Amino acid sequence: MPFPRRSGVLLHPTSLPGPHGMGELGPHALRWLDVLAEAGQRVWQVLPLGPTGYGDSPYQSFSSFAGNPYLISLERLREQGRLTFDDLGEDDGDPRRIDFGPVISYHLDLLGRAARTWRAEADDDERAAFAAFRARHAPWLEDFTLFMAIKEAHGGRPWAEWPAPLRDREAAALAQARVEHADAIFRQALWQYWFDAQWQAVRSRAADLGIAILGDVPIFVAYDSADTWGDQALFHLDDAGQPTVVAGVPPDYFSATGQRWGNPLYCWKRHAEQGYAWWIARVRRTLELVDVLRIDHFRGFEAFWEIPADEPTAVKGRWVKGPGQPLFDALRAALGELPIVAEDLGVITAGVEQLRDDNALPGMKVLQFAFAGDATDPYLPHNYPTNSVVYTGTHDNDTTVGWYAQAPEKERDHVRRYLARDDAHVAWELWRLAQASVADTAVAPLQDLLQLGPEARMNVPGAASGNWGWRFTWDDLPDWLAPQLRAMATVYGRVDAGQGGDTPYRQSTTGDERGDE
Repeated sequence: MPFPRRSGVLLHPTSLPGPHGMGELGPHALRWLDVLAEAGQRVWQVLPLGPTGYGDSPYQSFSSFAGNPYLISLERLREQGRLTFDDLGEDDGDPRRIDFGPVISYHLDLLGRAARTWRAEADDDERAAFAAFRARHAPWLEDFTLFMAIKEAHGGRPWAEWPAPLRDREAAALAQARVEHADAIFRQALWQYWFDAQWQAVRSRAADLGIAILGDVPIFVAYDSADTWGDQALFHLDDAGQPTVVAGVPPDYFSATGQRWGNPLYCWKRHAEQGYAWWIARVRRTLELVDVLRIDHFRGFEAFWEIPADEPTAVKGRWVKGPGQPLFDALRAALGELPIVAEDLGVITAGVEQLRDDNALPGMKVLQFAFAGDATDPYLPHNYPTNSVVYTGTHDNDTTVGWYAQAPEKERDHVRRYLARDDAHVAWELWRLAQASVADTAVAPLQDLLQLGPEARMNVPGAASGNWGWRFTWDDLPDWLAPQLRAMATVYGRVDAGQGGDTPYRQSTTGDERGDE
């Protein structure tokens, strides 16, 4: 569906400032929304919001339906009497980096204390609201909380390594587990209730400010997840619960062996037999949390790269047809118009383009990809369709400053000639280019707006560790940033009339007036 002309910022909530080692859904999240509103930005893009596991990647979540309990604001729990000032210490680590190991342990300890306090002290109205939440979300919440409780009881081992009756979801074994792990199930459900309440408060504030939240849905789910364990027939698994084929992408210019992601692949025939009910439920739940969703690896709906599970690389894979239009027909019949952005990066076929366009879905344009070719390059703004979302870079890219520093001189020369400017502030200049484009939506990672280098990169695809940990502090936001963003958004028609924008936008051939005060 077409979107209004607007712009916004990509920033995952974990990257927000705060005193407890990582960003949370409390006062700092609301302050961030106020900054966006002041800056005339009407989109906040986040990464997937699910509970993260090994590697801390939001794209490898224990559930496609649940929220990440590490994002629960400890300060809000203190305000509600579930924690005390003595419980909450001050983080003495690097305020610009998340040390996930100790930070997660710290949060889990305090969330456990808060849950025990709530269970002992909650009044009747609170208990009724919690019960209503559990009943409403039972179709996914019951499996998720049981999955997490059993996983905890087995030292975090993947579900395929549990005793066979639990692995295979035998009714008697599950009933016994619900009794044995009742406390852990309760705790996990309560955390989901708190996450949902806090996130909806943030989302409500965003709506009041005219800011849409753009979320993210990875096309594939994690193998070690409640999704896979809960409905194994929907995936290509053997009798022991092991994948027979896995996801990835074939060899290309960047990798001679391709990428073997390892996610289980959907048995699309069974999904079709069920009317795509699981996907309808997944998208419906996501749209309870965000206003627009980006589907990562959209091309997998048209065709996906199937790799035998016993192959160590992606070389010996094959293209297999995906569900195609029938999936989107089912989604639209159940949910109405689909506020979806198609991540259509990489080598895209005519079939993928047709699936995207037949459903009127905006695709993605990334300016860092635009300057290696000639004037016909589809990532150059003069080639954009209006129904698209343009980025300076994404969470998988280096920052624009880092990218430009490593780009071949021919590419950098193309940048300078296309912009007709020098490269003193290349990240800001690409943001101006994105704003000026005909694309309905323009988005930049906050790192690019702050003109940061590779030390602020969010993710290096294929790297097993060291990702997802970047944060900013409020001191990192210069006074000029919000007024200049609003002025630029006004110049290029991305702020609603009457929302302001009186600050003059200062142009300079050197960029000295931008960021050097």
